[in-house]
Amino acid sequence: MITRFLTEVRITFNPFNARSKPARLFLSLIPPNARAEGVKIESKMLPRTSTEPASLGVKFKDGKEMSLDLSKMRITQVVEEVDRHSRQLARKEELTGN
Repeated sequence: MITRFLTEVRITFNPFNARSKPARLFLSLIPPNARAEGVKIESKMLPRTSTEPASLGVKFKDGKEMSLDLSKMRITQVVEEVDRHSRQLARKEELTGN
């Protein structure tokens, strides 16, 4: 997963719910040095009795914000969505020569 273009990650999930697996896996895919590189990571764990669905909010360096409902997605779909915009930013960076 391409994380160098991320500036903020907000994730909300119930760790006891089976549909929150993509949320837990997404957190595990973020590299340990991401905070040192300037990525703001906020995670909110819901109580066991909560019925609120797992959600992910991602903000990129170009200002685009992406909100995903993780209870209806697999981890491969989540990574694909995030990487799609990251690849576009990488392409723009490569073309401008920065």
